[in-house]
Amino acid sequence: MRLLVTGGAGFIGANYIKHVLSAHPDYHVINLDKLSYSGNLENLKEIYGSPNYTFIRGDICDRTALDSVEFDAIVNFAAESHVDRSILDASPFLQTNIMGTHNLLETARQRDCIFLHVSTDEVYGSIEKGSFNESSPLMPNSPYAASKASSDMLVRAYVETHKIKAMITRCSNNYGPYQFPEKLIPLVILNALAGKSIPVYGDGMNVRDWIYVEDHCRAVDLVLHNGTAGEVYNIGSRNERPNIEIIRLLLLNIAEQLNMKEDALFKLITYVKDREGHDRRYSIDPAKIEKQLEWKHITDFNEGISKTVDWYISNKQWWERIISGEYTQYYDAQYGERLNK
Repeated sequence: MRLLVTGGAGFIGANYIKHVLSAHPDYHVINLDKLSYSGNLENLKEIYGSPNYTFIRGDICDRTALDSVEFDAIVNFAAESHVDRSILDASPFLQTNIMGTHNLLETARQRDCIFLHVSTDEVYGSIEKGSFNESSPLMPNSPYAASKASSDMLVRAYVETHKIKAMITRCSNNYGPYQFPEKLIPLVILNALAGKSIPVYGDGMNVRDWIYVEDHCRAVDLVLHNGTAGEVYNIGSRNERPNIEIIRLLLLNIAEQLNMKEDALFKLITYVKDREGHDRRYSIDPAKIEKQLEWKHITDFNEGISKTVDWYISNKQWWERIISGEYTQYYDAQYGERLNK
């Protein structure tokens, strides 16, 4: 299979590409990524030069970039995804997440190929009790979530109208190696290592379900191969925790791994004004993918957190390049010839 992965230089996309090449050594993966601020080719340095991997610098909003590539299926990770940024300016989110998805759907329709759209549990909005299932109404509360809900509706419309072979996955919060430093878990780790303040929105009791990125990648791959066209699959680990609990667990882990004093790290926690429209609790029911496709998460949360903390401690050069802005020069030095093709 020739598999087009969009947004493959990002956190989840890069982990997914490596999973595919390991699980399906006869596949050829084409990674289409425009390399926005969070796209990083260093996330894929282990496979650079592999005969089964091709990188193309391109934007899913540009149809010419898509028309120039031969493939049998599309897995769409390409998205603007940071809620805070969407509150400041929603325009890039509408362009990439809606119009970009539309371009991919048109491409899938014309080629009659499989299209897997990677979405988020945030499209359901907040829930006080119980959990959302795949039939729950979409009630997004941030511009980011609204743009993803819109793209989900486009996928549904193309399935119903054009009968394309498309599926949607909606996953809970991911964590693990290569996550961009603006997200909660890497932000806490890096601020703690630098002795900087760790901001906590509101009372810190906003609840999220956390899943290790490799478990998410296995689920996406399973849906691609065994999912039913037109279906939606929730992907979660039944691991709901308040943000403040996540932060304290991370700090305890850092203290243990680096032989630091816990009290000194806990003093870095700083409560700040809550963000606008901050959803109180996300909760999705993954029973459908567990029963129909026999998937389950396998990474214990404490083990996953320990592995993640260790990765950031051991890969200082990776995140220092990002924080300093030097990673753009790293692209030119390491991949310049490829990027210019």
